[in-house]
Amino acid sequence: RTGPGRAVDGEPKFDLDLWNPEYFERLHRFMSKASLLGVIVEVTLLSNTYGDTVWALNPLYGANNVNDIPSIPWPEYISLRHPEVVNHQRAYIVKMVEELNPYDNFYFEICNEPGGGVDLPGSPTCEEVDAWQVSIANLIRSTEAHLPSKHLIAGQEAFHYNPMIFTTDTSFHSFPIDVVNVHPLPNTVYGNRHYDLGQFMSKQLRLRELRDYCLATFHEPRPLNMDEDNIASQYIDLEGWTIHRKRAWTALMSGAHYDYIDFTVNKYVESGSHNSHRTIRSWMGYLADFIHSLDIVHARPLASWLKAQPQHTLACVYAMEGEDYSIYLADERELEETGYGDPINGSITCDLPASLFEVACYQPMTGVYSVWLPLPGGPDVKINLPEFRHDLVIRIRRPH
Repeated sequence: RTGPGRAVDGEPKFDLDLWNPEYFERLHRFMSKASLLGVIVEVTLLSNTYGDTVWALNPLYGANNVNDIPSIPWPEYISLRHPEVVNHQRAYIVKMVEELNPYDNFYFEICNEPGGGVDLPGSPTCEEVDAWQVSIANLIRSTEAHLPSKHLIAGQEAFHYNPMIFTTDTSFHSFPIDVVNVHPLPNTVYGNRHYDLGQFMSKQLRLRELRDYCLATFHEPRPLNMDEDNIASQYIDLEGWTIHRKRAWTALMSGAHYDYIDFTVNKYVESGSHNSHRTIRSWMGYLADFIHSLDIVHARPLASWLKAQPQHTLACVYAMEGEDYSIYLADERELEETGYGDPINGSITCDLPASLFEVACYQPMTGVYSVWLPLPGGPDVKINLPEFRHDLVIRIRRPH
């Protein structure tokens, strides 16, 4: 920020031909610390600017720099329409790719929430936004081709603003990415089916739709990440955290990946609040411990394996058939439904090979197993469950 002159925020204008050494020093400190702690970082290179107010804070906004960048409408920032803008974006991306290449604890995301078809005259179509994204993905690949390390690229095709539709078939089939990031929202489309994955900041569960979408895409060669789930993340309370625990277990036990934003992380409380550590952050840790105790390379979701289960529950089964079965049962009732959070009783029924197994329950809120008990296999094996609230995991495996 060299000036002369002031940007919209009152600070000196940017010179887009100069790098800020302090930024890259901070970036390297952050990435090195994350590496020491075993943290995987999603490096999101660019983002939708959403409207005039946010766009007016961007360094490439015409009034914010000394480089004679033309003033353009905010939707056109994520398109190929303006070579002056695109060339500065590309220079920044090459610099980031080169600076980050030595690290092995991150992946790139092309653009956060890319969208097209904004209800403004002449705005870029989704196809234009996707062409811009493809050019960036190709730039990352060509830059890394001459560097020692190669990294994964995550992304998603552009959503359509009006009407709001989130198509995902291209993301799984022909987009130049390695990981498909999907922000769970209503009107998410795959294979000509519309899935309601929940309204933004609504405290909705929508577990059945979430499970079915994960199962529908599981056969695809690119992994699905339910990214930045914001169904209830602004509600820093037990209800919101319980919803995210249940959605995280549902996604992982259906063969997908999951992340969400802990809004108790803030300046001066960078590790989150005391209550979030006692609850959601501990719960996510228990989920990570459990999922990594499975053979996730060979395990698969089994959509219709369970033959009977308690009323009001949704089941997700993740298993190595004949060896190790994990059944996640969740109360799928929404907050406003009668009986939400009430105790659940009952049993499950399944078919097992004619052999000896052992069974135990795992509590997602405590990360604790019950005692392992012997379980003879065979058809129509019935397992009586302990009373539970919200969710429970049953694990059936051959004895160690």
